[in-house]
Amino acid sequence: MTVTELHRNIKHWQERVDMAAAFRWTARLNMHEGVANHFSLAVNDDGTRFLMNPNQKHFARIKASDLLEIDANDPETLKGPNAPDPTAWGLHGGVHRHCPHARCVMHVHSIFATVLASLADSTLPPIDQNCATFYDRIVVDDGYGGLAFEDEGERCAALLTDPKKKVMVMGNHGVLVIGDGVADTFNRLYYFERAAETYIRALQTGHPLRVLPHEIAEKTAQELEQYPEQDVRHLAELKAILDEEGSTYAT
Repeated sequence: MTVTELHRNIKHWQERVDMAAAFRWTARLNMHEGVANHFSLAVNDDGTRFLMNPNQKHFARIKASDLLEIDANDPETLKGPNAPDPTAWGLHGGVHRHCPHARCVMHVHSIFATVLASLADSTLPPIDQNCATFYDRIVVDDGYGGLAFEDEGERCAALLTDPKKKVMVMGNHGVLVIGDGVADTFNRLYYFERAAETYIRALQTGHPLRVLPHEIAEKTAQELEQYPEQDVRHLAELKAILDEEGSTYAT
């Protein structure tokens, strides 16, 4: 049996490959923070078993075979030899335990989303098409309580009960994005960072903002939600680029 065949016998192999590609591309876009951020993906029906990056491994080096499979309901999780980062366990475990609609969870301290999270008003006005994507679809958490150990993770999970709202701007912290799968969630994460950058750079001009009216912002958000396969095609193209470069992500 070849190495490739051995890898493909690992459970949830295609999901692992997609996750690894998302890690690699997030690092390439400089949306990660050292070895401190985390992605997870549910692999059972109620979402309580999930794949997650190993503790303190750089996104740019993560391979499909590296990912841990975690049980959100196992209190012994942090005692094993391959224990995840305690803050990753606290935050992602809490979300997967209480929010079954959050099949994939991506948390980063990307620059522009974190700047937005540092403002007294962390809402994102619909000033362009990307910003309109998130119109009335963001939760702003203004109750930061320190590192995301279990209590903080449980508190954050309680803010994600509305399936319509798939982005949480974590005040004084960063951003957390949820979705139906890797492609959906990564695409949302990517566009949220772009939207936050547009807004922050617009504020830097000091000029008045051109804010879309409610009707157009909501119409645009709905149209983008229904736009066919953009998320799938986006991730497929990123994997194609990595493959052409000879990346080890899918090993």
